[in-house]
Amino acid sequence: MSIQPPNTTLIIGGARSGKSSFAESLCEQSVSNLIYIATSPRFDDDAEMVDRIEQHRARRGPRWHAIEEQIALTDIIQRHDAPDNAILIDCMTLWLNNLLYRKLPLDQQFAALVAALKGTTAKIVLISNEVGQGVVPSTSEGRHFRDHQGRLNQTLASCCDRVIEVKAGLPLQLKPINQPPIKL
Repeated sequence: MSIQPPNTTLIIGGARSGKSSFAESLCEQSVSNLIYIATSPRFDDDAEMVDRIEQHRARRGPRWHAIEEQIALTDIIQRHDAPDNAILIDCMTLWLNNLLYRKLPLDQQFAALVAALKGTTAKIVLISNEVGQGVVPSTSEGRHFRDHQGRLNQTLASCCDRVIEVKAGLPLQLKPINQPPIKL
């Protein structure tokens, strides 16, 4: 019996845990077309953020096709739905921030994303931050965001074929349990 490779993978972990590098290497194991979806807003007056973006681009190299999209992830997934495509979405935490900032209905956005993930033939890797293991935020806005992030992570984990937590650059497969080594 052969094991079907996963179509959807959620990678979670703390800030600067190595999630992005791990996700990129996971995608690059395949011979697929590599598509990188950046959900971060671009602030050209933020020199440190511009530098981070350039470091990420240089690390990925020319094999990757980058698309900047803050909201319409379902459209991108549907537009690039092909079995030879690997789509890396970095990151779901910033996507959630963008939804909240624009006051978009989270339940509808989450449901549409889940439907797109379940309906795609492309290999999808989603990166999300685990924000619930630290200090309880001191503001109601911070607690509100943390609660929504936890709900988003749970929603994604339940619909993805595989969930991997990255800590200190080391991957730990959470779902499915007792499976062969990690490959895309």
